[in-house]
Amino acid sequence: MQKPRGIGKDCRRAPVPYTEEQLKGMFWRFDKNGDRRLSKQELKAAFKELGALIPGFRANRGLHHADANGDGYISDEEVDKLVKYAYQLGYKVN
Repeated sequence: MQKPRGIGKDCRRAPVPYTEEQLKGMFWRFDKNGDRRLSKQELKAAFKELGALIPGFRANRGLHHADANGDGYISDEEVDKLVKYAYQLGYKVN
């Protein structure tokens, strides 16, 4: 029996290779209020766009990995850690 596509992966669809700048730009595109900080809700929307199966969980984990100062937001200084986390999930950086 063939295993359904996507089982065992975090993505609903096959990950598209992104450059680091494309991933950063994609995350910042979801900064809806323009404060140059990504909230949990904004991260959830971004991970949903990337095809995460459980975007709320990925947003929580992204904050855990990247929010160095613990303020509950991802800032310009922290976004590189968020990109590294997304890369670990399979959103490949060229």
